Amino acid sequence: MAAAAALERALREAAAALERGGEGAAAAAGAVRAALCVAGGPAALGERERALYGAFLRSLARAPRAARPEGVWRSCFLEGPPGLVLCVLLEALASPGPNFHPREVVEVLEQFLQEGRISALMWEACQQQAQAGSPELQEALLSKIVCLPDHVGNKLQGKNPPVFFPQNYFPLLGGAIIQVLQKISDSLRGGLDCSISFISHVLGKVCVHGRQKEILSVLVPRLTDLTKSDCIWQRICWRLVECVPDRWMEAVVLGFVQREPGADILSRLLGNLVVKNKKAQFVVTQKVLLLQYCHTTAVLQNLLGYLSLDSLRRPLLIKVLQELLETWSSSSAVKHSPPEQQQYISKAILICLSHLKEAEIESCRQELLTSMMEGVKCHLDSNLPQIRRLGMIVAESVSSKINTDGPVLKFQYEDDDETRELKSLLVQTPPFSVAPSLPDDENEAAGAALPLVLESNKKSHTAAPVMPDEESDAELDSDDDLIPYDMSEDKELKTKAPVYIRDCIEVLTGSEDVDKWEATVQALESLVRKNPAATREVSVELAKILLHLEEKTCIEGFVLLRQRAQVAVLTTDPIPVAKYLTSQFYSLNYSLRQRMDILDVLVLAAQELSYPKSHGKTKRSGAQKPCIQLLPGSDSSKDWRKIVDERIKSKTRRFATGQSQVELASSPNEFSSVAGYFFFPLIQHFDRPLTTFDLLGEDHFVLGRLVHTLAILMYLAVNTVAVTAMGKALLEFVWALRFHTDSYVRQGLLSCISSVLLSVPAEHLLEDMTEELLETQSWLGGQCDHRFWEAALSLCLDCRNWQNGDYRLLNVVEKDPDGDCRRLALQNLLLMENLKKKLETVPS
Repeated sequence: MAAAAALERALREAAAALERGGEGAAAAAGAVRAALCVAGGPAALGERERALYGAFLRSLARAPRAARPEGVWRSCFLEGPPGLVLCVLLEALASPGPNFHPREVVEVLEQFLQEGRISALMWEACQQQAQAGSPELQEALLSKIVCLPDHVGNKLQGKNPPVFFPQNYFPLLGGAIIQVLQKISDSLRGGLDCSISFISHVLGKVCVHGRQKEILSVLVPRLTDLTKSDCIWQRICWRLVECVPDRWMEAVVLGFVQREPGADILSRLLGNLVVKNKKAQFVVTQKVLLLQYCHTTAVLQNLLGYLSLDSLRRPLLIKVLQELLETWSSSSAVKHSPPEQQQYISKAILICLSHLKEAEIESCRQELLTSMMEGVKCHLDSNLPQIRRLGMIVAESVSSKINTDGPVLKFQYEDDDETRELKSLLVQTPPFSVAPSLPDDENEAAGAALPLVLESNKKSHTAAPVMPDEESDAELDSDDDLIPYDMSEDKELKTKAPVYIRDCIEVLTGSEDVDKWEATVQALESLVRKNPAATREVSVELAKILLHLEEKTCIEGFVLLRQRAQVAVLTTDPIPVAKYLTSQFYSLNYSLRQRMDILDVLVLAAQELSYPKSHGKTKRSGAQKPCIQLLPGSDSSKDWRKIVDERIKSKTRRFATGQSQVELASSPNEFSSVAGYFFFPLIQHFDRPLTTFDLLGEDHFVLGRLVHTLAILMYLAVNTVAVTAMGKALLEFVWALRFHTDSYVRQGLLSCISSVLLSVPAEHLLEDMTEELLETQSWLGGQCDHRFWEAALSLCLDCRNWQNGDYRLLNVVEKDPDGDCRRLALQNLLLMENLKKKLETVPS
């Protein structure tokens, strides 16, 4: 009591001396230090003494420089109650007086950190919490500790000392937390009560501020070492994360999951957190797995491995697997979620399957089977090859798990790095696998036995040499003394192909001679091109035969040979054959394969007709024609990137000298006069469902191919007479289907817009399609410049008032789940912007 009274008297006298100023202030501050030491240090101060010490520190911060000698006044800050000191220093930093420069405050704060006073502050807060300290004070201290670099940076405007850089401060804070946890461990071992919740709050707030990497890079390795064989440290670590408030729990859990090298260490540090804390359970079992897809495969393995390593957590693993399969088998999720998220969910399913035990599989076998059957159907219905392959791999994996003894599903797909990675997730590998080794004496015995085995094998080979196959067969067939003829120089007799088109028709429709049929199929294309007049007489009949032609023998490249013959017939007699093929596209009793064959033939023939034949003239430079390939399951966005790049390249002037190149001779565009026969019949009846064919229903894959075909035909029709009418019809077609759920169809629609903008002359776009362009731009997500468009409308059309938001039905650039769709939408907006700039530069 006497020491406390002496300290109180010294504090009052020091505060009065500082108010008066002069030389007595330094002596009074020295008396405070001595009295504090006699009283037992900052930890012995009561509420009354702490209040007086705070008033003394505030007076010291406002005192003139002469009243605070360098060594004495700094010691008063560094030796006082750390929480109180930090609050006073930050108050002085926020509003420094005339006698105390902010740089001086920062220097004291820097020394405060370097001398470990931040750990003393947190330890003091932990002791106060155990004694039911003030929650308001705890919250104020928490904010000041976590935001200290921000306070200093805001005041010094970026001229901070290095210790206040976040990459330096938060690792230092992590080291201070370890020191406090060590004191808590010592207290528990000594039988003393102590609270850890303040440290949990510091950790949570640092993580929610986005500094998980800095602080956990120190905490996680130390906690990993300390919890290896110490149960008290394990309980401390569990309580550390359990006491984190729910509003910060997600950041802490994700920080631990991303920093941990393995599921076993994560289990040791977090314990059964997901069982005890509902927020942590939601983050682990729902948010990370179903609502996010940015985490790495290693994070998924850590998280799901953590759930599998304890009997209390394994029910959550089964629950997670069921929810993942429910999402995976949802047709809506397959249509509307991006491929990256579906790949992420597929990885999580495979990792879950790798951890399941036989008894757990048996308990949910029927649910797994049902989800597998529904999911594989949804994925195989997709137009994207990546999605179909994901469905095959997951279905194979689920089937192998639930049918260990019976037949399993097996699909054919390309085996690449992605496929091998997915399959490897189904095999659970221990985190630390060591190759088994024999004891030393067994190794010596094995080493001694090895030469003996080799020697015995060598002797046996010497004693009984292996006979060649021919000699052994000769002994077995010793009764057969016939010698085979030498046929090495014999040549195969080839059947002569027909030389007339009508003969080809007879062979393809009625001949039973297989060799003659093969020869006809192989020779038909060249025969058609050599005899155009004879082909025109029977062009439609020949097109019908080729459309229905089926493979009779295993002829190499049959599909390609038939397709080339169809293209040859169509380019030889375009109008009647195009009328026939387009009319058959919407007819009954055709397979989806035949309908897609029609589309492919139309595109290839249009491409051939739209480019002139090459001759022998030379030119300094020339542009290559774009190559359009329609391969089954190909990514259309890649084709369209190539098309647009080639178009831009063709419009770019380059001056260069070099080797002469062959110039394409000038000749009429043969596609110009027939483009309408290829295009308009395809666009007329797409919304009329047939008994066996529904483009707007389950046959959306064919719809996607149709949309891409129309885009290519539109692109090839550049500079033709019908291009404006085609563009207007195509924009109306796009507008009718703009909300389609399949990403492959939407990619085709956006490609159609690109084709229109690239092919239709700018003045015709302005005169005939202004309304459609306004609607399209709003749908894509572009900001319309209404003054420009209204001026354009006033020149060409009856002006209409377009209000903001009337046509913003869908912002494709921002909201479409498919990355290719977003890229194509942005490309179209850029093309529209270029069109706008071009029209603005044209004089009126």
